[in-house]
Amino acid sequence: MKRIAMLLLVLLLVSSFAFAGGGRQRDDTLRVDVFWYTFADTFLASVRNAMIEQQTGMSNLRVTHHDCAENQALQLQMIQTAITQGTKLLIVNIVTTGSEDTAMNIVSQARDAGIPIIFFNREVSDAVIRSYADAAFVGTDADEAGVMQGEAIASFLLRPQNWTGNRSNFDLNGDGVIRYIMLRGEHGNAEAFGRTLYSVTEANRLLGDRLRLQPSPANETSTQYANEGISNFFLYANWSAAIASNLMRTALTAHSLTTGAIELIIANNDDAAIGAIEAMREQGFNTGTGSPNIPVFGVDATAVAVENIRAGRMTGTVLQDGPEMARVVLELAQNVANGRHVFANTARYNIDSGVNKIRVPYAIVE
Repeated sequence: MKRIAMLLLVLLLVSSFAFAGGGRQRDDTLRVDVFWYTFADTFLASVRNAMIEQQTGMSNLRVTHHDCAENQALQLQMIQTAITQGTKLLIVNIVTTGSEDTAMNIVSQARDAGIPIIFFNREVSDAVIRSYADAAFVGTDADEAGVMQGEAIASFLLRPQNWTGNRSNFDLNGDGVIRYIMLRGEHGNAEAFGRTLYSVTEANRLLGDRLRLQPSPANETSTQYANEGISNFFLYANWSAAIASNLMRTALTAHSLTTGAIELIIANNDDAAIGAIEAMREQGFNTGTGSPNIPVFGVDATAVAVENIRAGRMTGTVLQDGPEMARVVLELAQNVANGRHVFANTARYNIDSGVNKIRVPYAIVE
């Protein structure tokens, strides 16, 4: 009888432990809502697909993905609805990166509901993250991609086979100046500004007095930025292949690809680079290895961009590691699901000083 009583007691304790969370049940899941700036962006689609794939088998997370369709008001409404319906974690790819008030509004909603929040990819300020102890950000160094793009451009131009034997293929009029079109991303976006400015300044630093990048007359001039001769010269592609194609077609009605007016394409993202290539292919340029070619550099290392590089239609890109970004975001979500602070166990990452921000590194792809 004592043995039977002891067995029953052990079974009761095991059962109680499982119910309390020591053995997680199938319905004991953390409801997570992810709000995407848009489903249409190629790089973000790679992050989302990686997140969905990696989340498979994580039975303690129940993740719902929302397409905010580049509409900040819609995103705010979706977040409010998710909170009302009982979400336990907000993961936000904010639509309007330059609006402090909007980001603070989202954080305030999370704080009032007692829900942790993870912003990712599209930058929010340090003040936003510091305003709530259960807030974090996962992204990249906004300037690093520009610096690496500049390194890739200088490396290409100074390769021995290019510099000594094929210089006339990119310095079309032999004047020592490479005139570039800049296909810029979203206004007010930190990544767009860093890529626009540092791609050119870093390339020129490395080129020294051998060559010089200068804006093509095909760029438009903006009054939104300081007139330092770089970041205010661009065509506003807004991350879009279709917009970039149309801008290039318009530019090519007034400027030739053979006279030195356009000698290089620098795009803030791969979609815009691919759009530019599409327009140039219509004129017989960048059709593949052996064709007349204007060097084109992007950022993201999307599958389409890598395919174009291998085919000789595109010159280089900078890897923004979508799967790694997805993995880090899910790791923070797992912290919350397991009852830890959202930013627990992150010391091994590249973290900004004094703020809960993780930076996923870039890499050059040629």
